Amino acid sequence: MTDKEKKGGLSNNPIVKKIGGQRLVVIFVIVALFAFFCAKSPTFRQYSTILNLLDTSYYVTYMAIGVTFALITGGNDLSVGTGMVCYSLIGGYVVTKLGLPIGVGILLTVLCGVLMGILNGFLVAVMELPAFIATLCTMMIARGMGSICTKSQSINWPQASSAQGWFRSLFKITVGETKYPLGFLWVIILVIVMSIILTKTKPGRYIIAIGSNKEATRLSGVNVIKWHMLAYIICGFFTGLAGLAYGATFQTVAPGTGAGLELDAICAAIIGGTSMTGGSGSIIGTLLGVFIMSLLKTGLPFIGLQANWQQIITGIVLLVAVLIDVIRSKQAKRA
Repeated sequence: MTDKEKKGGLSNNPIVKKIGGQRLVVIFVIVALFAFFCAKSPTFRQYSTILNLLDTSYYVTYMAIGVTFALITGGNDLSVGTGMVCYSLIGGYVVTKLGLPIGVGILLTVLCGVLMGILNGFLVAVMELPAFIATLCTMMIARGMGSICTKSQSINWPQASSAQGWFRSLFKITVGETKYPLGFLWVIILVIVMSIILTKTKPGRYIIAIGSNKEATRLSGVNVIKWHMLAYIICGFFTGLAGLAYGATFQTVAPGTGAGLELDAICAAIIGGTSMTGGSGSIIGTLLGVFIMSLLKTGLPFIGLQANWQQIITGIVLLVAVLIDVIRSKQAKRA
């Protein structure tokens, strides 16, 4: 056995190669966390708790899928948290306050996300502003716009029992007395579709190439501005979907909220193996990262740890994920 083979160790295992070492670790952590919370709290094992866990994971998943594309380019999108709330406020407002059909509210919610994605893409790809600064500015714009458009009023999307409340059944359906998480099906479908787009299509390969080496990609004849903008438009589109899921999950959407939710999405993407320096990422890994975040948020209260401790533990998890990313990047450079 050569020195290289010895160093390879577990990484040469075909199962590890197929799934990915980091993803295997994340899967193990998910199983361990779930087992721990089940052992500590019999209430956590109830179906209603699992249903609640999935409900609160939908909007984070959509944000995280979108922000994964931004991170892969070597950028970021800090506007997804407040943006999601802003789009949900605007969509809900035109339905409940202006009396427009629910379909208009749904389309407007997603359209607002796309428009913000175009703006972010223009600022970052065309104007070449640092992604951190550009999306920090649009984050503040989104927070203010949500309050202005709704006149600082909290918004309630139509209830499931109302004529226009059918949109809630896109995420949860009731058969008899049992509720089923239909939203999880859409999550799986979108994760598969976006994984194929990222890894098997020209746009996905170009987005990865931009994150790996933007200048070399440009010199090879690729229109980097076009594909760089596309990454942020995709991010905006999924933030719009997150706004819809957010409105369907919570009874009330309040103006001025959403700050900090972008960290859940970014943390999930990084835990799932997306590099903060760009050039690599996995949509499936991002979904696994969301499960860890959702398990922590849902499970910690069951063992007596409230919001402050949740924030501390989430910060520690993000720190560990970033350290792993830094170590992995250094090892890749040495290889």
